[in-house]
Amino acid sequence: MFDIKLIRERIDLVKSGLTAKNVKIDLDKVVDKDKILRGIQSKIDDLRNEKNKASDEIGLLIKNKADAKDKIAAMKEIGQKISELEPEAKLLQDEVNKFLLSIPNLPHESVPVGSPEKNKVVRSWGEEKKFNFTPKNHIELAESLDIIDFKRATKITGSHFILYKGAGARLERALYNFFLDVHTSEHGYTEVFTPFVVNRDSMTGTGQLPKMEEDMYRLEADDLFLIPTAEVPVTNIHRDEILNEEDLPILYTAYSPCFRREAGSYGKDTRGLVRVHQFDKVEMVKFVKPENSYDELEKLVNNAEKICQLLDIPYRVLMLATGDLSFAAAKCYDLEAHAAGLNKWLEISSCSNFEDFQARRANIKFKGKETKKPTLVHTLNGSGLALARTMIAILENNQTKEGDIIIPKVLRPYMNGLEKISKKEV
Repeated sequence: MFDIKLIRERIDLVKSGLTAKNVKIDLDKVVDKDKILRGIQSKIDDLRNEKNKASDEIGLLIKNKADAKDKIAAMKEIGQKISELEPEAKLLQDEVNKFLLSIPNLPHESVPVGSPEKNKVVRSWGEEKKFNFTPKNHIELAESLDIIDFKRATKITGSHFILYKGAGARLERALYNFFLDVHTSEHGYTEVFTPFVVNRDSMTGTGQLPKMEEDMYRLEADDLFLIPTAEVPVTNIHRDEILNEEDLPILYTAYSPCFRREAGSYGKDTRGLVRVHQFDKVEMVKFVKPENSYDELEKLVNNAEKICQLLDIPYRVLMLATGDLSFAAAKCYDLEAHAAGLNKWLEISSCSNFEDFQARRANIKFKGKETKKPTLVHTLNGSGLALARTMIAILENNQTKEGDIIIPKVLRPYMNGLEKISKKEV
């Protein structure tokens, strides 16, 4: 839920931020409704004070055995007026809340203003892989090695789903287990294993609803949603809670499958593993104090980068421009891996600071011994990393002229010592 106080006090700042995100919203409309609502609420408060005063006076009259009929009648009249105003106030409050839920987070001042063309490469690591032969793309490699069966996946479910086989399935499992081990043993995250379906409140809390409902897989009978990312259940672990200041920062990591309908994405490059409806991902989520959140964002990005470096995947880090930020993000870095077969840069991680945007929607606060009242935490999340595009980079960057795949050294313990995938070993 967007902060109504910010709209009341700094509407020009909000309008500027929405313009930077290329979002058109009539803020004056919500300001007008908010004024009417506050006027009604003020009347209700005055009437309640009158009712309380009348109740005290009636009590005194009864105690003194005096006639209280007129006072009782007056108090009932006040109660009737309150009953008439409360439904009007609730209707207006629901309208204002619905409007506030549709307003995206504002971009941080350090974010480049403009369309995705303004995304800024802040650093890169590794050399793009060069071969003395024409490299194959991951589709050709996977089919020749029989480690991914795209046709049977389509038969089972439909287009843009994946069926990993043999060493391909083992490599997929190796990757996300490796990610979890690094984040828990080296980066200080606590592993959690969450439900893969969530309720509407959880999706609203992290900002997927109401705006992006058409992109989600919904179980209509139960009004539950298949998760688009583990960010949703993990962030909602602490929904409607007040955390202890001394426990911050809280760091969680989680594996999950991710389900996305990707409505409106067609026409883009969707062959193979580039854009699928179900994929695996390891997520990192942080709950931090506001003054530390941007330092924590840099650490979050570094955690994702470490995985790429250990896998020897060439990558670059982009700071996203305002026009490319997600609905909930104030600032975001994307990690893009270079895939030699496609000769493309592919997003394999997105690391965002939401500041208090999600915490306000999900009601997540913290309080310390010196804190006068509970304060909203800042939440962050990042992919550490996302498959299937990381799989693309592994397959295409580690191929041989014979069509084998060399397994990165850090993954070999997870592959029962297997050093390469070839037809004879599948």
